Amino acid sequence: MVPPGPGSIAGRTRREPPRFRPVTVRGVERLSPRMARVTLAGPELRGLTVEQPAASVRVLLPSPGERELVVPSWNGNEFLLPDGTRPPIRTFTPCRCDPEALELDIHVVLHGAGAASQWAGAAEPGQPAAVSGPGRGYVVDGDAAAFLLAGDETAIPAVSQLALPDHRRAIVAWWDLPPAASPGHAGGRRRWRQPRRRHSGVGGRRSGGGAG
Repeated sequence: MVPPGPGSIAGRTRREPPRFRPVTVRGVERLSPRMARVTLAGPELRGLTVEQPAASVRVLLPSPGERELVVPSWNGNEFLLPDGTRPPIRTFTPCRCDPEALELDIHVVLHGAGAASQWAGAAEPGQPAAVSGPGRGYVVDGDAAAFLLAGDETAIPAVSQLALPDHRRAIVAWWDLPPAASPGHAGGRRRWRQPRRRHSGVGGRRSGGGAG
């Protein structure tokens, strides 16, 4: 067997992400039948600041069927648990980061399947999680006459943060989101693409973090 070369994916070393900060669930609020706000809190959030709109955080969840949280190790390319499996980590746009209260809010789409959806649907105060970040957000070109934001329901927090401050220039296109489910606070001129059944074997890439 030939060892991977320095240019191969297997041999590539990536910069280690920010450390995971242990937190617990402080509260869960059902915003709609398909959306929940989860408030995470803990002293380890001290020093965590989110300065750019549509930034991201990684949220580490307990493995399915487990109540205890196991923090994975970084192997130079990905996070792995002691048994060599990948932990359930999902990326979200934080909706609120309160450095005084040491709280962080995320919105999770409840679609039945998926680690984050099941976790948020059953989450109770005191349950453990961990947060890493923030990841870089987005800056809209101030010279642009208009800008287009497109996303599905998982992108509602990110789209809202970008569109609200500059709603006169923002054009928002919701993907696979019925108009009745639209967040009225997203701002901008809205366009719609009605949901349709995807053909078997054809996948899509989500625009933002809020499900999974």
